[in-house]
Amino acid sequence: MNVRLKSIIAIIIGSAVMGFGINSFNIPNHLAEGGITGISILIKLLFPVVDQGVVFLVLNIPLFILGWKILGRTSFFYTILGTVSLSVFLSVFDKVLPLPMNDRLLASLYAGVAVGVGLGIIFRYGGTTGGVDIIARLLQKHMGVSMGRTLFLGDILVIGASLFYLNLESAMYTLVVVFIAARVIDFFQDGAYAGKALTIISEHTEEICKQILELGRGVTLLSGKGAFSGADKQVIYVVVSRNEVMRFKNIVQEVDPHAFVIVNDVHEVLGEGFTLDENKQPIQN
Repeated sequence: MNVRLKSIIAIIIGSAVMGFGINSFNIPNHLAEGGITGISILIKLLFPVVDQGVVFLVLNIPLFILGWKILGRTSFFYTILGTVSLSVFLSVFDKVLPLPMNDRLLASLYAGVAVGVGLGIIFRYGGTTGGVDIIARLLQKHMGVSMGRTLFLGDILVIGASLFYLNLESAMYTLVVVFIAARVIDFFQDGAYAGKALTIISEHTEEICKQILELGRGVTLLSGKGAFSGADKQVIYVVVSRNEVMRFKNIVQEVDPHAFVIVNDVHEVLGEGFTLDENKQPIQN
């Protein structure tokens, strides 16, 4: 079992952020959530005397069995860690610093960001908080489906059921919460090694490649052909970090002011220079 101390600490911190957000923004403003967390919030809203952390943990026990059967030992350990940590922080932060607001839209935005940041950190370091999170991680692993999207769809089902307990206005604000949370989660997931891809068409390919290589970035040359001229061309393709884009655009501009440059978003980059160091070892984040 490959368990890292850094991941353990990060999952605990993410659980603390999420537990704080739920107790500070969701519950005092009568905003639910999706999944098992949403069910535990509804129970808390209906029966304020219950300990939400205990309810959340009990509801997750059947899903622990599913996780044990499907997830590897390391992932299962991180799932147990995330679920238990969140349960603890839901209890610890209960009635601590509630932030009821007159503007429920503002409360919804803060709740969504808090939950999204907490879950985003947990997911980023390989953990989950049980419930729909387990299903979301499995779909991402085996089908490439965005975790934020899976959670959002699962949340809609729970929120739909919450209409029996919450009024329509609260349910609609809750949709804002889960939508914001899903977007923040995807930012943490897809933006971990996000960058920009530059496609460069120029008559000065060799000089541009030389300068890019001197800055430590790899370059791929693609074979191309001009549709109008019929001339064979070499197309430069390079992936850089977001803060390097202007530097590389300036290089191209200085070498060939007439170069044709296309800049595309890259949501995830794996490999040397991004997730591997020069010795082909994973970069520790």
